[in-house]
Amino acid sequence: MKRRFGKAPLALVSALALSALVSLDVGCGAPPRGVDWNGKRLPAIDMHLHPGDWDHVPEDTRKFLASRFPFPIGLDAEAAAKGSLLPESILGEIDDAGIWGAGLFAIYAPRTVGVASNELVAEDLTFAPDRFFGLASLRVDRWTTDRDAELDRLKSTLSRPGFVGIKLAHAHQHFRMDDPAFFPIYEVGASLGKPLYLHTGTSPFPGTSQEPAYTDPTYLETAIQQFPAATFILGHLGYDFEQKRHAGLETCIRLAKTYPNVFLEPSALGSASSDPTGANLKEAMRRMREAGITDRVVYGSDGPQSPGFVKGYLERTVAAMKDAGYTEQEAAAVLAGNFARVFGVTVPAEAAE
Repeated sequence: MKRRFGKAPLALVSALALSALVSLDVGCGAPPRGVDWNGKRLPAIDMHLHPGDWDHVPEDTRKFLASRFPFPIGLDAEAAAKGSLLPESILGEIDDAGIWGAGLFAIYAPRTVGVASNELVAEDLTFAPDRFFGLASLRVDRWTTDRDAELDRLKSTLSRPGFVGIKLAHAHQHFRMDDPAFFPIYEVGASLGKPLYLHTGTSPFPGTSQEPAYTDPTYLETAIQQFPAATFILGHLGYDFEQKRHAGLETCIRLAKTYPNVFLEPSALGSASSDPTGANLKEAMRRMREAGITDRVVYGSDGPQSPGFVKGYLERTVAAMKDAGYTEQEAAAVLAGNFARVFGVTVPAEAAE
């Protein structure tokens, strides 16, 4: 592995320094852990964070990621984006947000978002083994010849310490949601008791397959029915990130109400680039509560993206829940309780103090 811990690039040091300055408003020392909910602190887990190796990100995607960094960090945006993928940066981001635990996603999508290998994630998990949880992935671009080998590697990775689930992104990896040739992946999740996180909705990344069979959660229903022992987490709620509008929200809600093995994750909806006013995030949080499925919602941000994003997204989500009338119990379930239940994780008392 090329990545090493302990020596951060200058841009990363600047990013962490900015995070430290932002956190000064809560007083001296480290920020408190947890979310302030009417005077009580609730633990929080961000299930959706991306580590990575900058050398394995396509050039067009590098430019896209670097464009999101604000001044003055944007003066050396590529170095800052590269540094943001390191485990020490991710740990700094969740610490600044008061978040206890984080899910780190592997992904094999060399033509779109790049490659964050299972081996890279395994290495990153050792940086904070009590707070980082890995979601493994696999290659699908040579499926006709390498299927069995890829499935075996996936099973092997899922047996390693810290790996709790599987990450797939049909739109980024270019395989249809309803193609039965790939159903053995869901079978692995079911047989090993490892939940599957699935990107749903369109994507702004270059090279993404934007057609409905790759993005519309309706196309997952056959697999959901066929594998009732598998847990499916529908990421992004089928959001259309190209048009910045809800496209699959009602489908996701219907699937969660119909099938007990379906959970939802509303990451990235409230970001400045995809939902400038935050209205779509508020609508999603309201609709899920009205549908009575707050026990099926797992919090994630889709960070780290840029310095302060993880903290800011959590704040916007909490504001959206309060605006929608969530009770303390419902908020606690979304922020950490559902993750703990789905992935079999114990949240310690110090997660909120």
